[in-house]
Amino acid sequence: MSRLLIIGCGGVASVAVHKCCQNSEVFEEIMIASRTVSKCDALKEKLQPQTRTKITTAQVDADNTDELTALIRSYQPDAVLNVALPYQDLTIMDACLAAGTHYIDTANYEAENTDDPGWRAVYEERCKRLGFTAYFDYSWQWAYRERYEKAGLTALLGTGFDPGVTSVFTAYAAKHYFDEIHTIDILDCNGGDHGYPFATNFNPEINLREVSAPGSYWEDGKWVEVPPMSIHREYEFAGVGKKDMYLLHHEEIEALARNIPGVKRIRFFMTFGQSYLTHMKCLENVGMLSTAPVTFQGRQIVPIQFLKELLPDPASLGPRTVGKTNIGCIFTGIKEGREKKLYIYNICDHQECYREVQSQAVSYTTGVPAMIGAMLVLTGKWKKPGVFTTDEFDPDPYMDALNRWGLPWTVEEDPELVP
Repeated sequence: MSRLLIIGCGGVASVAVHKCCQNSEVFEEIMIASRTVSKCDALKEKLQPQTRTKITTAQVDADNTDELTALIRSYQPDAVLNVALPYQDLTIMDACLAAGTHYIDTANYEAENTDDPGWRAVYEERCKRLGFTAYFDYSWQWAYRERYEKAGLTALLGTGFDPGVTSVFTAYAAKHYFDEIHTIDILDCNGGDHGYPFATNFNPEINLREVSAPGSYWEDGKWVEVPPMSIHREYEFAGVGKKDMYLLHHEEIEALARNIPGVKRIRFFMTFGQSYLTHMKCLENVGMLSTAPVTFQGRQIVPIQFLKELLPDPASLGPRTVGKTNIGCIFTGIKEGREKKLYIYNICDHQECYREVQSQAVSYTTGVPAMIGAMLVLTGKWKKPGVFTTDEFDPDPYMDALNRWGLPWTVEEDPELVP
């Protein structure tokens, strides 16, 4: 009997829970645990009559390793799926080690307090050594590799869409279409319209920190960092149309640069409308994107956390968002001595997602891969001791599962390249 502990109960977690409940053959029992147990109870009440999966709930503080360890030992799951915040990756990994349980997440570790002196010292050394200044990177979690190996446990990192599916697309292209991959362009297009003047499609604090940071890409064996939003391209996306997109730093670049032999360049682009960029720049200029605490009326507040409370909850965007997403990878390289170009992508419709699981497509495209990663670990198809990203396993079962569970993909030969 397989049992999964799911930590978190936001928009992505809700999709992952829905999909686990659709897949009762694998997920016979699940527990939903969050700081706000009432959210878990409401989701259980909604889904339990519709599924054979047995659902239980619990309250837990994901910042507290002892609490997490006690919960894992009490419930005894076969694996833990972390769909909480990236800030909490390390405490949950520590708890999984202590309790002897496999670990799965959707995004790499990011420090909540970037002014902490201990974290800052490690961060600044990494900036000098590697050449990029993003607050998130894999080094903190890769440092767990030997401990997970010795414990005989699997830690699967970044099984969302990007990172996650985009890395599986790369492994699939390398296995079936290329002898050598030379360039990878990861394109993330959200053509959805929610009707608000300004909102973010996932956690505002994480989203705005990512977008306002310097961009970077991998080229000729090193990082190249550029000012935020300084590299702009246009691209015609199937199902969406022509969109403006901007180069960002993104975590899968770091893993793919390490794991794909001979790759010469990796870039990540995300689409943004002008209204979003104008709002974001204004908020940045007045200090609302700052992570440094300020004193307001005798209390310490973090501006970006306060802003998060003012913006629409991403989980509430589903019923009002229309349009589609298109996320995929364009590859160039060599096959049998000849130059080759290939594009693998998924198109996802916001309203179809809402009809199925009451979510917009951004949460759907992360929550479905979270379930798939957990399924592959639980069934043993992706299970080996250590810490791994999704490009380090056989991509075929994951690609098959995407088609089955709601994220069908398209392979396009000879696509338009991004200059």
